Amino acid sequence: MNISWLGHSCFEIREKIDGKEVVVVTDPYNKDTGLFPPKLKADVVTISHHHFDHDFLEKVSGNNEDKFQVFDNPGEYETKKVFLTGIMSAHDKNEGDKLGFNTIFRIEMEDMIVVHLGDLGAKLTEKQVEEIGEVDVLLVPVGGKYTLNGNEAAEVVRQIEPRLVIPMHYKIPGLTIDIGDEKAFIKEMGNKAETLPRLKVTRKDLPEDNIRVVVLEKE
Repeated sequence: MNISWLGHSCFEIREKIDGKEVVVVTDPYNKDTGLFPPKLKADVVTISHHHFDHDFLEKVSGNNEDKFQVFDNPGEYETKKVFLTGIMSAHDKNEGDKLGFNTIFRIEMEDMIVVHLGDLGAKLTEKQVEEIGEVDVLLVPVGGKYTLNGNEAAEVVRQIEPRLVIPMHYKIPGLTIDIGDEKAFIKEMGNKAETLPRLKVTRKDLPEDNIRVVVLEKE
């Protein structure tokens, strides 16, 4: 599996399934973020919630000339042997009263399970943890204000116990949204993060007894 971070909460996840590359894109953003939205090709697009920095589809086109499918609600879905579970959650600590709701997406491709927490704003319930289940790669917001902050994100990581975690939704050069950086999260996770341009990983590469932390460079 190849995972690239395109900034904010937007990732490109590539995996070969039956000899054909399948591409999942998460939470594409528009230029009002201060970042330049890239042109993307996808088979599947997940949208955690409909805010301008998470649901910009104008620069997304189909992969291999096929139309892409968009998933933006809780539920169970399957397309092109990608298995998706959307899990309802709150965008804030007041059960959604302030910022509304957010869909966590569990994405299963071949033998890898990636979970994108979207703009999660509160600690998970026992039911949500159970629905999320086993996780190989966790994509977690850490910038605070509109989502979990660094310390809260680390708590959620400990709830889920993934094998690898990648922070997202934090301050980077060019981003005009007023959120914090990733440093508190990295510190809370033991200051053992690797920085990579992109992640290429198989399930057998992942640790069994500890959580690997990877900070991806924006592409």
